[in-house]
Amino acid sequence: MSGATPNGETLGWIGVGRMGEVLTGRLLDRGCDLAVYNRTRAKAKPLADRGARLVDHPVELADRDIVITMVAGSSDFEAVMTGPQGLLTDPDHVPGLVVDASTVSMEVSEGIRGLAAERGVALLAAPVSGNPKAARAGMLSVAVSGPRVSYERALPYLRMLGRSVSYVGDGEAARLVKICHNLMLGVVAQILAETTVLAESGGIARADYLAFINDSVLGSTFTRYKTPAYVNLDFTPTFTNHLLRKDLELGLAAARQHDVPLPLTAVTHQIVMSLIGQGFGDQDFASLIEVAARGANLVLEPDLRFIPDGLGSNEAPGSPD
Repeated sequence: MSGATPNGETLGWIGVGRMGEVLTGRLLDRGCDLAVYNRTRAKAKPLADRGARLVDHPVELADRDIVITMVAGSSDFEAVMTGPQGLLTDPDHVPGLVVDASTVSMEVSEGIRGLAAERGVALLAAPVSGNPKAARAGMLSVAVSGPRVSYERALPYLRMLGRSVSYVGDGEAARLVKICHNLMLGVVAQILAETTVLAESGGIARADYLAFINDSVLGSTFTRYKTPAYVNLDFTPTFTNHLLRKDLELGLAAARQHDVPLPLTAVTHQIVMSLIGQGFGDQDFASLIEVAARGANLVLEPDLRFIPDGLGSNEAPGSPD
C-alpha cells in the first residue's frame, strides 16, 4: 500500500506503458502516495491493486504536489498537459512541479514549459535511459534539466527510479542529451547487427562473436542486454522501430538547427525506415539484424540457447541456485 511519501508530498503519474508500469511500481514499493492516469484505465488496474489511486483524466491530478509524465511522443505530451481535461486546464488547481520523463521535441517541451510557467508551475525535463528490464533491475539513468531548485525537490523521487540522476543544465538541455543518447543507441545497434552478420557469414556463431564483444573493451550494458535478442532472434519489443525512427528524426532536426552533420545517423535512419517498410515497425529494434542478414543473403535461425543479459538474469530458467 502507498503511505507517506518522502517530504510528505503527493505524487501523480501520467502514462503507464511498459516503462511506466515498472517505474510506478518502484515508487509504490518505496511507500509513495501515488495517483495514476492512463488513457486505457484497465492497463493501470494492477497499480490500483498495489495501492495507487486511479483517475479518469489528467486534470484530476492537478491537486498533486508533483506529477511525472511518461508518454509516447510530443503530441501525447501536449494532449495530457493542455488538451481537453489536461493537467494544466483546471482554473483553480495546478501541481507545484511537473517532471516529464518522455522523449519529446525541444520545441514542444519549450512551449509547454512556457504555458506551465504562466500558471506558476515549474517543468523539469527528465528523460530516462534504459528499457523496462533495466528499470526492474534498478539500472535506469535519468538526465534532468530545468530550474535547479525544482531539480533538488524532485531528486529523492528520481533516485527511486534508477541508479543515476544527472543534472545537465537549464531549459531543454536534457532533451538534447536524450536525443543524442538515442542516436548513439541506433547507430550502435546497427553496427552490432552488421558485424554479427559478417561474423556468421564467416562461420562464427552469433553467440560466440557477441560473447567476445561483451568481454572486450567494446562491451557494455547495452551490448550485453541486446545479445539474447540477436542470438535468439526474439524481437519482443522493449523499444520499437517506430520509436527509434521518431528519435532519429528528432536528432536530425536538432542537427539541422545547430548546423551539425550527422552522416551515420542519416544512414541509420534510412535503414530503420526500410525495416519498418518490411513490417518490423512494432518489433524491437534488435530486428535491425534481419535487414543486415537479408542484404547478405543470409537466412538467420534462432540459436535458442540461454544467454545472460547482464541485468541479473544470469541463470537459465529452471537451473539450480
